[in-house]
Amino acid sequence: MGNEKATRIQTSLLNAAEKKVLVAIAERMPRKVTSDTLTAIGVLGAFIAFIGFVLSNLNLQWLWLVVVGLFVNWYGDSLDGTVARVRKAQRPVYGYFLDHNVDVLNEALVFIGAGLSPIISLPVALFALSGYFAISIYTYICQVVNDEFRLTYGKLGPTEFRLLIQLLCICFMYIPALTAHHVDVAFGNEVFLFGNFDFIAMGITLLLYGLYICSFIKDKRRLAVRDPLPEANESLH
Repeated sequence: MGNEKATRIQTSLLNAAEKKVLVAIAERMPRKVTSDTLTAIGVLGAFIAFIGFVLSNLNLQWLWLVVVGLFVNWYGDSLDGTVARVRKAQRPVYGYFLDHNVDVLNEALVFIGAGLSPIISLPVALFALSGYFAISIYTYICQVVNDEFRLTYGKLGPTEFRLLIQLLCICFMYIPALTAHHVDVAFGNEVFLFGNFDFIAMGITLLLYGLYICSFIKDKRRLAVRDPLPEANESLH
C-alpha cells in the first residue's frame, strides 16, 4: 500500500525479479485474501521474528524462527500493495496511513528483538533502528516535496535488508569463529560486550546515515534552485 500519486523509485538489486514474482503471486491470490489481510500477515511475520530473537537466548537454533518470520513479513508487506494494484483496488489515503504506521511496528519488533538476542547488543540495535527510521522519514518528506516515493537507496531496499538479517542469523548459528571475539564498551554506568556482529551492524547503520546525508545534500541543492529566495529577500542579504 502507499500513495499512488507519487512516482515509485525502485532500483534495488532484486527489484526486477521480485516484482515479477510478486505480480504472479498477486494474480493468483484468492479474492478473500485482501490487502489488509496481507498487512496483518506482515505484522505477524515481524512478531515471529521478535519471538525467535528472544528465544535464541535459550538455543541459537531458534534463530531459524527469525528467518521464517522475516520471510512471512516480506510476503505480507510486499504483497499488500501489489494485490491492491493488480486488482485496481488502491486506497491511496487509507493505504498510505496504514502501511507506514504498520512499518513502524514491524521495524521496531525486528530491531528491538535483535537487541534482545545474543547477536547484537541493545544499544547497537537501537542505533540501527534510528538509522532505518532516518531513511524512512526522509523518504516520506521527499514524497511530499519531490512527489516521489523512493523505496531503495544505494541499490538496497527492504528486501535486501531482510535477506541480510537472515544471512547474519545463519552465520551466527553456524560460524562460531564470528562470535568468539568481544570488546567491553561502557555506556554510562553500563558495560556492554560488543562482538563482531555489533561492529557489522554499526557499519551497516553508518552506511544508512551516509546514504541519508548524501541524499539530503543532493536534494537540498536541487530544491534550492527549484525554490529560490524571492528577489526582495535576496536584496536584504
